[in-house]
Amino acid sequence: MDTLALDAAALEKLISAAVAAPSIHNSQPWHFRLDPETSTLEVRARPERSLPVTDPDGRALHISVGAAVLNLRIAARRLGWAPVVRLLPDSTAPDLLATVELDDLSHARLAGTENLYGAIWRRHTVRRPFAGPPIPAAVLDLLAETALAEEAVLYFPVGAEKARLLELTAEAERRNTTDPARSTESRSWVQGPDAPAYGIPRAALGPQDSAGRLPMRDFSAIHPPEPLPPAPFESEPCIAVLATRGDAPVDWLRAGIALEHVLLAATVHQVRASFLHQAMEWPELRWAARDPKQGPGHAQVFLRLGYGPEGPPTPRLPLSEVLDPATDGVDPAVDGPGRP
Repeated sequence: MDTLALDAAALEKLISAAVAAPSIHNSQPWHFRLDPETSTLEVRARPERSLPVTDPDGRALHISVGAAVLNLRIAARRLGWAPVVRLLPDSTAPDLLATVELDDLSHARLAGTENLYGAIWRRHTVRRPFAGPPIPAAVLDLLAETALAEEAVLYFPVGAEKARLLELTAEAERRNTTDPARSTESRSWVQGPDAPAYGIPRAALGPQDSAGRLPMRDFSAIHPPEPLPPAPFESEPCIAVLATRGDAPVDWLRAGIALEHVLLAATVHQVRASFLHQAMEWPELRWAARDPKQGPGHAQVFLRLGYGPEGPPTPRLPLSEVLDPATDGVDPAVDGPGRP
């Protein structure tokens, strides 16, 4: 019987890929546990890493964890498994958001797996101006198809609709920087000296648009006293909206899976991304962001896409802080797929 060892080295590769995913304010709200009896990885939420003011329902937390699940799935395929992902598998364990079963070998390498796996390590959020030519229509079509394959819709508003969404984002940004509870919570996630390996590092922050066209999140206003000088951003930004048909926790997880798949596919084509998700954090503004022309659906993520240098990597917690201690020292003799 063919087997594939799920030893400590393989487990480290899987979890390292998972935690490279983006998360709201780099909160890294995930935790992993391996059940060696069934070769199943449990992906759990870390409630202490939530943002109760900005994200009271845990929608952004679920999206963040969904992104980690996508990376885990890609890494498992690259290592030779045919992973089976189950979302919200146990209604009695609300913090158990997903399981990834590693019981079967993959008998065919899916096209693009190697490129997507490589993109996991190169994908970084870029909050600085983009430059260069418009993104080709063929690449945008590919990104839309990628989202659709993950049960989500990605569309690219233009003209008056794009202007409307940017105005909603600007309104949300005004609220974020003037609401005491919001600004206090956001400030707590900006890293200071000797900060732990989560939260938003100063090196990852970007300037404001000197022309006032793009409402970039103003971390400098939230966390003085080192504001970055304004810079001219692109005059015709490429904006993307990721939406799902439903708006339940399972849909939020699917949105995270689709989001990360889109971001990795974009990275393969040298396209960078940053988040304009301020409006997604205010329920009435997120509802207003829906576009009836796109059919029924719920906006989940608002992105800005373009060409530019790779952004700086953000810190990640060590495996010892995201992996259940009971599975840290996985016996190298433990088999994965084909385990008797």
